[in-house]
Parts: sequence; C-alpha cells; structure tokens
Amino acid sequence: MLIAAVSTIVVVVAIAVLVPMAPGWDRVERSFFAGDVFTDVFDDLLGAFWLDVKIFAWSAPTIVALALLIAMARGVRSPALFPLRMFAAVYTDVFRGVPVILTIYLIGFGVPGLGLPRPWNSPLLWGSVALVLAYSAYVAEVFRAGIESVHESQRAAARSLGMSSRQTMFSVVLPQAIRRVVPALMNDFISLQKDVALVSLIGPIELLRQAEVEKSLSGNFTPYVAAAVIFLAVTIPMTRLADYLLARERRRTGATAVA
Repeated sequence: MLIAAVSTIVVVVAIAVLVPMAPGWDRVERSFFAGDVFTDVFDDLLGAFWLDVKIFAWSAPTIVALALLIAMARGVRSPALFPLRMFAAVYTDVFRGVPVILTIYLIGFGVPGLGLPRPWNSPLLWGSVALVLAYSAYVAEVFRAGIESVHESQRAAARSLGMSSRQTMFSVVLPQAIRRVVPALMNDFISLQKDVALVSLIGPIELLRQAEVEKSLSGNFTPYVAAAVIFLAVTIPMTRLADYLLARERRRTGATAVA
C-alpha cells in the first residue's frame, strides 16, 4: 500500500507540474476549464440530464425483458421451434453488427418519416426504441452465456424429478444463470447510460445537445467538460458497484481473484 501511495503521488505531482508547462496550456485552460462558464451552465446541463435519466429508466427494463426472451429463444431445443431460434440468431447478428449510432439514425429518422400521427412520430420515442433494439442484442448474448454456463447435470436432475422443460428453465436454469451474469449486465448498463446521449443526434435536447447549445452561446468548450463531469458522477459509482458484484460472485463461487 505504501508503494502504491508513493507511486500515485509521484504521477499526480508530475501531471500537475508538467501539463501547465505545455506551450498552449493557457489557451486550453481558457477554452476547456473556465470556472465562470462551468458555474453558469451547470444547472442547465443538470436539468437536461434528467431526460437522459428518463430514457435510461424506461429503456433498461425493456432491454432486460426483450434480451431474456431472445436468449431463451436461442436456446430452444425443439425442432418445431427452430424458426424461432433462427430469428433470435439473425436478430443478434444484425443488431450487434450495425453500430448503435447508425441504428438510431435509421429508426429515429425512418419511422417518423412514415407520417405517423403524434405522439408516434416522436424522435425521442424511436430513438429509445433504437437503443432498446441494439442493446437487447448485446444483453441477450450475456444472458445466453449465463444459461449455457449452467451444467447439463442441472437439467438432468430436474428431468429426473419430473419437471417439464419450462419448469426446468424458470426454476432451475434461469435463477443460476442470472445470478452469474449480473456483473456483466452492470457493465452493459453503464455503457447504455452513456449511449443514451446518442439520442440527441436525432433531435431531443438532453445533456449532450444542451452542452452543444451552451458551447455555441459561450464560444467555450467548458460545457462539454461539465457534461463529462455529470456523466462521471453517475457512471463511476455504477462501475464500482459492478466491481463489487463481480468480487462477491468470485468469493461465492470460490474463484481466485486476478491480481
């Protein structure tokens, strides 16, 4: 701990001393770290961030539900349900293969272009749908990995007790699978919290778009720094929670932590 503390202090001091010695530091400081601009825009940015929170709040549960259905469809074993398994595989391949930003553009501009009545032509609505579709493909693979990590002997034991395939999945497999993938899910939701800002590209004024507005009004890049601080205030605690859950799972399963 002493060595770690000393090395950290040395690095921090070196950054604090060397960075201001750069030739253009004065211009960078005025453009990105203006304290008065930061104070003036912070309240407006915090208000705009509330839209990010709302998009995340209604998207995250939908993603979990849809991803779980897709993961279960990928694992069906009945030959009669093979088309369902094929659809789930195509879904994950397509939405994991297309960049999230492109999915938002295609759905966010394409569906309202059909001339739907309000509120069904809202870019906010279809931007959220695009996020749900894209992230469900990633989260579905996380769930599928958890389901496949449950040993086949668990299914065999359930069958020996006379449980149906449905009962086995919901009573034996899923409880174990979901518990194992919680840390990975947390990492996906940390990414989702940041990617919610991409919805601003099709119109809604959330944190990133508000930062762009404030930057245009002030002629200063400090609003972007303020927006980054707000995102960090949310994502860092979520990251630490994910680390804690991962460490707890390792302790529970008796795994050895990686140094």
